[in-house]
Amino acid sequence: MNNEQAYRIRQALNQGLNDIPPAAARRLEAARHLALERQKEEASQLVLAGAGAHLSFPAWRHGSGHAGIDLARFKPLFAIIALLTGMWLSFYWHSSQYVEEIEAVDTAILTDDLPPEAFADREFIEWLKDDSSAQ
Repeated sequence: MNNEQAYRIRQALNQGLNDIPPAAARRLEAARHLALERQKEEASQLVLAGAGAHLSFPAWRHGSGHAGIDLARFKPLFAIIALLTGMWLSFYWHSSQYVEEIEAVDTAILTDDLPPEAFADREFIEWLKDDSSAQ
């Protein structure tokens, strides 16, 4: 809409202003104040920062008429949480497997349950030297 059309519409509305009954004018004024209050509430509602800056929570406002929060907006967040949880579980499982393997070797060495061939193996001797030099 250009400025000329906006000017014509404004002039037509201003001319019709005198024809409005006083009761209707009061109702229109009350509706205008209510709309301005709602606009202020929407501006001050909770908004996420960053990538989700356009996500807002209108269901948390009183009198919004919404039954609940739209969970479809949070699907990317749930996916990221699930991915991070899976990565953490995988890391935890692999590290516990590694610790169990080291425990088995240490227990075998300490209880002297190793077969004699293990002590004759050059790689085993090198591994013992490398492991003891790290301490």
